[in-house]
Amino acid sequence: MKFLPEEEFEKLASKTESEESVAMPAPSRLKSRLYSALVREQQKSGPLLQIGESKAAGGSLCVFEELMRVTKAGGSVAAANYCSICHARVLAEHVENAPIYWSGCPYVAFQKR
Repeated sequence: MKFLPEEEFEKLASKTESEESVAMPAPSRLKSRLYSALVREQQKSGPLLQIGESKAAGGSLCVFEELMRVTKAGGSVAAANYCSICHARVLAEHVENAPIYWSGCPYVAFQKR
């Protein structure tokens, strides 16, 4: 295998480095849909962590999850995927730069701000 001399490699690299070749970030709607699909896939292998366990492990909770934690819901209610029924998920999956601002909501992190 023949390698390019350093100078030739630098010249070639400088020609390919332009604003057009910079990778564009994925749209927030795509990120949201991928996140939803990954969580659904994770649920197939068994129940999700209960809310209290997730919080204890350092995870942040959205306002609805925090409400369920405070009410001390247990069992399958505490391990439910609240994102699957939340309107913030629907907005994030269908609207680019969706107007959602709740702390702890994973879909907020995907929005371009």
